[in-house]
Amino acid sequence: MEREIDWKEVSDGRFYGLRDMVKAGCEGCSDCCRGMGSSIVLDPLDIFRLTTGLDCSFDELLSEEKVELNVAEGLILPNLKMAGVDERCGFLDGNGRCSVHALRPGMCRIFPLGRFYENQSFRYFIQIHECRKEPKTKVKVQKWIDTPDVKRNEAFIIDWHYFLKDLSGKMQEQEKGFQKTVSMFLLKTFYQKPYSKQEDFYKQFYERMEEGKKLV
Repeated sequence: MEREIDWKEVSDGRFYGLRDMVKAGCEGCSDCCRGMGSSIVLDPLDIFRLTTGLDCSFDELLSEEKVELNVAEGLILPNLKMAGVDERCGFLDGNGRCSVHALRPGMCRIFPLGRFYENQSFRYFIQIHECRKEPKTKVKVQKWIDTPDVKRNEAFIIDWHYFLKDLSGKMQEQEKGFQKTVSMFLLKTFYQKPYSKQEDFYKQFYERMEEGKKLV
């Protein structure tokens, strides 16, 4: 979902592509895994990775308080839950390291990069105030985000983002009962319904997307 920010104020004023070098590399300190509130919103691929990688269900992630539900732009969507005095991610281990690093959500993969959406697409930018860890090293964007089949991944991110944006806009025109029905449909179809580890995620996603488009 979108944040209302002026990207020029939070970035170095440049956009980056997959082949560009960006000063984002660090050894890690887990500061970005604390105090993030409900901002790490999870998409269907994030849930596919976590549920198939951990061999659990979406409801188990909720019951174990790794994930929670919040309203974002009128839609009920899951996000990583921050808990405890230091508001830490539930996937941090006792040493302050990510216990699901190979399965980490897309927003965690790109940080401190952000996405600027425009014209049915997006570009990456560096959030210069978000990560205080120094010194940072230059790294190629594609290597940093560490995502297999990156072109299909970017297409999925675009399709999911604009699907939610379109749906959110249309929901504002409807009664609250319909809004609740749509939110429950999203949760059940894209999150609660189990994904098969043996099948291609994107194939499963776009089959469900066809159901979602009928709502829109």
